[in-house]
Amino acid sequence: MFTRFSGFLIGSFFGLVFVLVNVGPPLSPALIWGIRVLAVTMAAAVIALIVLISRRESTRNAQPPSDTEPEEPRFGPFFGVVVLIEFALIFAGATLIGRLGLPPETGVAWVALVVGLHFFPLAWKWRQRELVFVAWYATVLGTIGLALVAAGLPAWAPLVSGVVTGCGMLLGCLLGIVPLYRRALAPSEA
Repeated sequence: MFTRFSGFLIGSFFGLVFVLVNVGPPLSPALIWGIRVLAVTMAAAVIALIVLISRRESTRNAQPPSDTEPEEPRFGPFFGVVVLIEFALIFAGATLIGRLGLPPETGVAWVALVVGLHFFPLAWKWRQRELVFVAWYATVLGTIGLALVAAGLPAWAPLVSGVVTGCGMLLGCLLGIVPLYRRALAPSEA
């Protein structure tokens, strides 16, 4: 049932994790809780809309997506290789960061950078231009986080590379699912 929406679910999950794991000082406790509530709300909204779309389409006996809709992502061998490379780079980077004695916040920026980079080949393979925006977004925020660490401001790297990246992923998923929800509400053409 949720295969069609797997990209939204994966993006929301990891966006939420990015936020919840990285939100903290130097922000105030009230702002930290506000960001957590906002992130959970966005993730819950994505899930709720997916459930509502699925219910609406199942009551209509919806046909498979038409040729005019974008092709669904394929989680096949190419995807597997890209994800394996992503995890290898994250692990190698974490190991190097530890060995060099860099601040632990460097890891957040490195993960955001690698996650961003992994979207470039997926956007190409799946012919989904919207993923290029996600790729640049996370890559730039990861790079900014690394620059903050290099500038002696490591406490800000989790906010920029973690929280802002995660909120962007959540917002992107929410903005992407809303048109599908509106289309599901439209009167059927039968």
